[in-house]
Amino acid sequence: MRWSQNLVSARNTYVTHLECSISGEHYEADKVHGLSDKGRPLLVRYKLDAVRAGLSRADLERRPSDMWRWRELLPVRDVDNIVSLGEIETPLVPLPKSGGANVLVKDESRLPTGSFKARGLVMAVSMAKALGIRRIAMPTNGNAGAALAAYASRCGIETIVFCPADTPEINIRETALQGARVYRVNGLIDECGAIVGKGAAEGRWFDFSTLKEPYRIEGKKTMGLELAAQLGWELPDAIFYPTGGGTGLIGMWKAFDELEALGWIGPKRPKMFAVQAAGCAPIVKAFDDGVEHAERWENGHTVAAGIRVPKAVGDFLILRAVRESGGRAVAVPDEAILGAVADAARQDGLLLCPEAGATLAAYRQALVEGWIGEGDQAVLFNCATGLKYPMPEAGAALNKDQPIDFDRL
Repeated sequence: MRWSQNLVSARNTYVTHLECSISGEHYEADKVHGLSDKGRPLLVRYKLDAVRAGLSRADLERRPSDMWRWRELLPVRDVDNIVSLGEIETPLVPLPKSGGANVLVKDESRLPTGSFKARGLVMAVSMAKALGIRRIAMPTNGNAGAALAAYASRCGIETIVFCPADTPEINIRETALQGARVYRVNGLIDECGAIVGKGAAEGRWFDFSTLKEPYRIEGKKTMGLELAAQLGWELPDAIFYPTGGGTGLIGMWKAFDELEALGWIGPKRPKMFAVQAAGCAPIVKAFDDGVEHAERWENGHTVAAGIRVPKAVGDFLILRAVRESGGRAVAVPDEAILGAVADAARQDGLLLCPEAGATLAAYRQALVEGWIGEGDQAVLFNCATGLKYPMPEAGAALNKDQPIDFDRL
C-alpha cells in the first residue's frame, strides 16, 4: 500500500520538547505526560529551522498524499510504533447549491472508522505504544471511542470507554465490536470524564480525555496542513469548525504557525468560526462575554452529539484562536442543523453528519450577519459519516400483487 511505502524513511522527527499552553514551561519529550503542572494542555514543539533546512515544499509534494507525508511535523519517532489503518488525505467537496460557489467541505468521513477522530487517535495511540502505555480509558460522545478502540486493538492496548447513555447506538456497538469495554453513563461527557479522571488518579489506566494527553492535537493539526497544500499554499478566508473539545481548531491554528515558520505560507489566516449548538454553547457564551475561560454549560442538549461538550479543558486556546483570527463563536439551533443536513443531501448529494450540518447553518448565519461575504472562500468540516446518525423514516409501501399506478409513482 502507498502509505506503508511512505513510512519507510520515517525513522525520526524533529520534536524538541513539550510546552505548557498557558505558562510556557518546558517538559521533556519521550516521557509519559498528561496535563502540565498548571492543569493545562501540553503542546509539542519542533526544531522548525532544521525542518525548513531539510525539507522543501517540492519534496513534500512528491510524497504520497496521506497523513504520514507530514512526518517531520509529527511526534512518532520510530516507524515501528505507528499504528495505521491507512489515513488518507481527505477531499475538498464543493457545495454549490446548498452552500454556494465559494463553499468547500473537507470530508473527514473518508478516514478510518468514518470520522476525523481517526487523525487524533492514531497519533495518540501510536505515542502510547511508543511510551509503553498498556491500558487507556476515555470519555466519548461516540466517534472518538470507536477510533480509540480500533487503533488500540490493532496494537494490543486495553481500552475502557465511558459514554453518555444517549450516545448514538451505532457508535456504542462499533466501539464494543472493535474491542473496548463500553459503559453507558447517566450523565454528559464531562461527567464521564470525571470517572476516567478518578480511575487514572488511582493508577487504573491512562487518561485519554480530550487534550489531557499531548498528541491528539498533533494528529488533528494535519487537517490544517492538508488544507494549505490542497489550496496551493493559500489559506481560505474562513473556516467553520464544529467545536466540542476543540482539538482540531486548536491543532489547525498551530499548524498554520508551523507552516509560516517553514516559509511555506504567509501571515494570512482564515477567520476561525467555532460552531456550537444553541443547546450547548459554552464557548459562544465565553466569546460573547469577552472572557478567556468558559463556564460549564448546564443540561446541554442537541441532535449534534459530537459537539455536546459542556466544559472544554482547552477553552482558552479555542477562544484565543477565534479572537486572533477575527472570527467568532457561533451557536445554531437544532432546527437549522437538521435543515442544513437535509439541504446538503438533497441538493448536493453529500450526506453530512449533524455536527457538519451545524457548520453549514453557521455559514449561512455568517452571510446574513455580514461576518463574511459571498465572495469569501469558506471551508466547512464534515467530521463524520452521516450514516452513523439517525435519519428520518422514509420509503412508501408498494404491493407488487396489486395493479400499480405508474403515473402516481
